[in-house]
Amino acid sequence: MKQLLKGNTAIAEAAVRAGCTAYFGYPITPQTELLEHMARRMPELGRVFLQAESEVAAINMVYGAACTGARVMTSSSSPGVSLMAEGMSYIAGSEVPCVVVDVMRGGPGLGNIAPSQGDYFQMVKGGGHGDYQPIVLAPATVQEAIDLTALAFDLADRYRWLVVVLADGSIGQMMEPAELPPMQPVHPPGENGSDWTLLGTNGKRAPHVVNSLYLEPADEEAYNLRVQAKLAAIGAAEVRYTEDEADDAEVLVIGFGTAGRVAQSAVRAARARGHSVRLHRPISLVPFPTNRIRALATSCRAILVVEMNAGQMVEDVRLAVEGRVPVEFYGRMGGVIPLPEEIEERIDALMSPGSAP
Repeated sequence: MKQLLKGNTAIAEAAVRAGCTAYFGYPITPQTELLEHMARRMPELGRVFLQAESEVAAINMVYGAACTGARVMTSSSSPGVSLMAEGMSYIAGSEVPCVVVDVMRGGPGLGNIAPSQGDYFQMVKGGGHGDYQPIVLAPATVQEAIDLTALAFDLADRYRWLVVVLADGSIGQMMEPAELPPMQPVHPPGENGSDWTLLGTNGKRAPHVVNSLYLEPADEEAYNLRVQAKLAAIGAAEVRYTEDEADDAEVLVIGFGTAGRVAQSAVRAARARGHSVRLHRPISLVPFPTNRIRALATSCRAILVVEMNAGQMVEDVRLAVEGRVPVEFYGRMGGVIPLPEEIEERIDALMSPGSAP
């Protein structure tokens, strides 16, 4: 049954129902309602909630809990996630599963509390130092935020990896009708990873070691090769995107999250006026739908990428397209959400004669 839910609250309750057993976090707008909901629900259910003294502390608590195989999560917003970056790299370096929710706000610096997509580079290009990428999922609706949060825990366990739910502030703050999933059983820590989890030996087995330190370069390279193989497997199996039902069109519009949602309205309006245009909205930013975008580029004459930043995902689109067609960009920054009419104007310009080869 659908109910009216705020995005942050919906994400939190989705995590609870997905079997999250521990949450560590620190309040920061525009995601604080997520932490507040966990503060009430987790103790209610006999699970762990702790408001840490800082984001640095929170991510390291997540690291410790993840080493036991617990379903563990934290959430923050842009400046707070920056403070978590070192811990996220340690988590990746140790190959332990966890979920991080980033509800993006305007920046750089302290910025403001308005919605933005300026964290794309931060999350998609690593989330911390070293040769790795987390799995990154980008919702565009409250329902999608619920569904992707549940999926995030499953992917984290499946690949023993870090998964990021990357939402902008408008997703966290908006209210929409949505349906929550049923409560899932809580699995004891280590149940799905007894060959690596840190649960004590109880005198029955050799001790396990979870570590991200490899002093020998050859050992560090071997770890990195293992990670790259894991990322290749993720890339082959976990690409997600959505498109409208249009056939091949002259102009392809690409956007993620709220920008993709606004672009959808613009595409529908432009099509109603007779323009040949379609929408592609990536849901998994890592793995990125490179092959699909490359294929779409063979049947259109121009691509318009819409983002709430200065142009970040557009670089990955251009890499996918490999120069086959022109890739134009339209972005708003600082917490400004583009209007459908603004995107329509850009579509009109691309559809005009002589605008693109």
